[in-house]
Amino acid sequence: MLKVGITGGIGSGKSAASKRMAELGAYVFDADKEAKQILKKNERIQDDLRDEFGTDVMDPDNTINPKKLARVAFTNEENQSVLNAIIHPYVFDAIDNRYDQVKKKDAATLFVVDAALIYESGLDQHLDYVIVVSVQYGARMNRALQRGTLTREDIQRRMDLQLPEESKVQMADFVIDNNGDQEHLSKQVDEIYQEIT
Repeated sequence: MLKVGITGGIGSGKSAASKRMAELGAYVFDADKEAKQILKKNERIQDDLRDEFGTDVMDPDNTINPKKLARVAFTNEENQSVLNAIIHPYVFDAIDNRYDQVKKKDAATLFVVDAALIYESGLDQHLDYVIVVSVQYGARMNRALQRGTLTREDIQRRMDLQLPEESKVQMADFVIDNNGDQEHLSKQVDEIYQEIT
C-alpha cells in the first residue's frame, strides 16, 4: 500500500482533495487533527511546551490552550520550529502506527497523509508520492477567511511561515490546480488516483 502526501498552503483545498481520495477508497490521516489530539493527551508534550513558552500558552488551570499556543507559535519562525520539533516526532510515530494498522486490515487502496508541512517537516522523505494542491493567492486568502477562525493578519503570518507555493510545486510528484470548481478538483484527483493505484 502506497503512502501518499497531500499538501498545500492554508486555504488551498488540500482537505477537499483528501476527502475525494477517501471517496475513491483511500485511508486519510489528517495530520493537523491528529496533532491536536496528541497535544491534548500527551503530558510530556504539554510539559515541553510549558518549558519552552511558559504561561503565554496556558490556561489558569495549567493546561495548554490551543489558541494561545497557535498565537505564540505562529509569531515567528523560531517559535514555529520549536513547536514542530516537539510535536512532529509524535505525529510521525502516529502515521507509522496507523499505516501498519490499515495495511494489516487491508482496508484501503492508498494511505494518504493530509498535512500542511510535509516538506517543512521532512515527511516527504517517508512518502512514495507528494501531491501539492495549488491555488492563486487571492482565492487562498478568501477561502481561509471564510472559515471565520483567523484574521487576515493571522492567515498572512501563517502563509509567510510556510514554504512558498512555487517551491512546493517544483518538488511535487503531482500538482492539482484548484483555481476552478469542485468538479475540476475532483477530476484531477481521480486522474492521479488512477495513475498511482
